[in-house]
Parts: sequence; C-alpha cells; structure tokens
Amino acid sequence: MKPKIIFFGTPDFAVQILEVIYNANMIIDAVVTSPDKKSGRGRKITSSAVKKFCLVNKIKYHQPDNLKENTFLSTLKSYNSDIYVVVAFRMIPKLVWSIPKIATFNLHASLLPEYRGAAPINWVLINQEKYTGLTTFMIDNKIDTGKILLQSQYKIKKGEIFDSLQKELIKKGKKLVINTIELLLKKNYEAYEQKFFPKLNSAPKLTKNNTKIDWRKSLRQINALIDGLNSYPGAWSYISGESKTDTFKIYEAECEYKSHKFNHNKLLFDKRSIKIAHREGFLVIKNLKLPNKRRMTSKELLNGYVFKSDVFVS
Repeated sequence: MKPKIIFFGTPDFAVQILEVIYNANMIIDAVVTSPDKKSGRGRKITSSAVKKFCLVNKIKYHQPDNLKENTFLSTLKSYNSDIYVVVAFRMIPKLVWSIPKIATFNLHASLLPEYRGAAPINWVLINQEKYTGLTTFMIDNKIDTGKILLQSQYKIKKGEIFDSLQKELIKKGKKLVINTIELLLKKNYEAYEQKFFPKLNSAPKLTKNNTKIDWRKSLRQINALIDGLNSYPGAWSYISGESKTDTFKIYEAECEYKSHKFNHNKLLFDKRSIKIAHREGFLVIKNLKLPNKRRMTSKELLNGYVFKSDVFVS
C-alpha cells in the first residue's frame, strides 16, 4: 500500500527532498508552502521554490497565512494522510502535526540536539566544526526538540563552503527522509529523546548583527564567517574612504599569513589582487560586492574600478 504524504516546505533545500518523495512509490496528497510575497525594487510578487515545483508537476498545494485557520485544518483532515513531512518550514502547531494517522516528522540539517534553529548549515561552518549531519525527528511543541528517529553524520571537508556543504547534505537528506518514511510505516519503530547537554551550540536566524565581520577576530575566524555565508546573505563590513562610510560584502576569500607594516584594516590592491591588512597577515578577497555594484570577482572589479583614496574597513 502506497503511503499518503503531505509535505510542508518553502526553499530550494525543501524542493530537493520533495522531488525524491515525488519520484518514489508514494502518494503526495498535497503540499503546504508559504504565501506569495512582494520582493525586490519592483515589489514583484514571488512564489516559493516549493510552489514553483508544484506548478510544474501539477501537485495540489496550499498557502495558508494562518496554520490554525479552521478551513485549512478541515482541508488537511479531509486528505486522511498517513505522514506529514516537514523540511525548512515555519513552526507547526499541534492542531496540525497531530492530524496524520501515523506521524509528523521534520528533517533538520544538523546532528540534534546541536545547532537547533533556522540556519544550522551556516553556523557549523562559521564555528569551524569538523562534523555535521542530518536528523529526522518527531515534531513537538518546541523548536527542534522532538524525539529523534534517524541521524546521518557527515565529515566536513577542508575548504567546504555553504553551497558545497548544502549539496552534500541534500544528498544524504534524500535517503534519510525515504528511510524515515519506511521506518514509520513499519509501526514498530523507536524514537528516542534528545540528550541533554549543559552547553549546546545554536543556529539562530541570520541577521545584520551576526553576519558582520569583526576584524578583531583571527583570520581563520573571519574566513569561516565568509565561508558560512558565501551563498546568502554574505559577510559584510563597513568600508570608509573619500570622506564617506558605506557597506560592502565579501563572499569568498583566502588567508595569507605573513608579517607586514601596513595599518591594520587597510584595503590594499594592485592589478592582481585585493587584500585587507590584518594583524596576522592579509585577507585576500576573491569575490565581493561593493556599494551600488553587482557581485563580482576581484579580477572583474580591478579591470574597471579605481579606489581614489586610502580605504579602510571596520
């Protein structure tokens, strides 16, 4: 008997998991994703990546503003689904996760209980972890605290950045979700409580404050922040020159350890490279975005841009 599934998700990460369920021997009763929203300078209406997938593949979808709304709840109940699968979606109330006949589970991109929160892939890189992984767990009334079903570990490679790490975790996540559905269908599965540790790393939502570069930190710490934010939103800093201060973003960089006599935080450039002087050496910038410019490589920028005065970062 084919399991009847309702999927909850919004971004590209969720699409990859939805696709593997769609191609498996399962019935997708419906998909729940975020409402359309206006974005960009033109305030154009944009749809989630999950909704776009549903439109292409003719999958029924819902975009509720309020998950507790009676009509929406009645619609969910009418499907009489076996399992709800949640990937990168907002917090789901008990009124929803208690509906399916078997269970509601979430796929989280960390080895819980470590890195609970909205941005686990970013934070394991920022914190220079050696290992990460994925967890499927039963949803409860708190965020990322439910009983664990399955886990899969991944050793972080040298030079790993957000994009490459996310791709590896998606591969593992596809297998883990299918394995979890198969486990739940057996009905004799065991789910175990998350272990309690007095000190746990968290994965808070990315904000302007926690994505700013602190130039007092080591080169390695600064570069880890850049690697963890390389896809979005980018690590940022203030840049000062020509009697004004603005912001810019760094998406890719390398550490160059050598002694020098330059003032710390000074931006240095020649025909081949852009560097920032640091107490340990230099941060060599490979990809960046200056104010009112598009994202580009350092080589592209140096082909047509001239810094007219001494420039410093802060």
